[in-house]
Amino acid sequence: MKRIKFVGLDVHAETISIAVAEQGGEIRSLGVISNREESIRKLVKKLGPVEELRFCYEAGPTGYALYWQLTRMGAKCEVVAPTLVPVKAGDRVKTDRRDALKLARNYRAGELTAVWVPDAAHEALRDLVRAREAAKQDELRARHRLSKFLLRHGRRPPMGVKAWSMKYLEWVKREVHFEQMAQEATLLDYLHEVEHGAARIARLESAITEAVKSAPPQMRAVIEALQALRGIAHVSAVTVVAELGELSRFTRARQLMAYGGSVPSEDSSGERSRRGNITKTGNAHLRRVVVEAAWA
Repeated sequence: MKRIKFVGLDVHAETISIAVAEQGGEIRSLGVISNREESIRKLVKKLGPVEELRFCYEAGPTGYALYWQLTRMGAKCEVVAPTLVPVKAGDRVKTDRRDALKLARNYRAGELTAVWVPDAAHEALRDLVRAREAAKQDELRARHRLSKFLLRHGRRPPMGVKAWSMKYLEWVKREVHFEQMAQEATLLDYLHEVEHGAARIARLESAITEAVKSAPPQMRAVIEALQALRGIAHVSAVTVVAELGELSRFTRARQLMAYGGSVPSEDSSGERSRRGNITKTGNAHLRRVVVEAAWA
């Protein structure tokens, strides 16, 4: 007869705190190990037959490397949503040891909510589209620095020249100059950052196009189908697929909208019914691209 062991892992960049809850038995802490492949391999060997082990840890900055290692070893592992882990009212003591014990206890009780773990193709595509999103944010900051610098010194573009068009950049390069060498160096640096940001975005968008060509056929089919919707172009479609993964895992539209935090909040009790703004508790990257598509 199998005696299932539910293992809670509180994972950090360098260490992992471990707790075990045996089926119908006690819950105990096993201390701390280093977050290295060899240490995790020794842990699995120490805990017993791999088919009797159930691991869980919270989603976080360490990603899914631990999940992939444990599944390759034949162990069952789930990555859980940290915001949905039950918390006792009045509990004001938080340590790595207590967090691991709480994960093991709640995992055995079936009170944890697992998140979807992307496969290698989705993970690679998601890294790429998020890199482009970061590049767009950096470009916006660079543009703000340059435009506010010019505004402080009273340099305005000619009438009819639209901001950040080719004519605008040509005007900055040819017509804007300063007598002070320090200000001239500042202008050149700000302008260089704007041009660097634009080149960076173009490079990443080209990489996205090439990555889609080598993606699995099912993924390419969904990306092409999404572009039939108004407001969704190539990059938006790739972002939606990369962030959502398999659309078939959502059985209802309400679940899909909740994943992106696009459902209304509610505070109702008794005869009072009150609904507010959207919750914004889901995937922020997905919500951003969908809202922008709706605006378009």
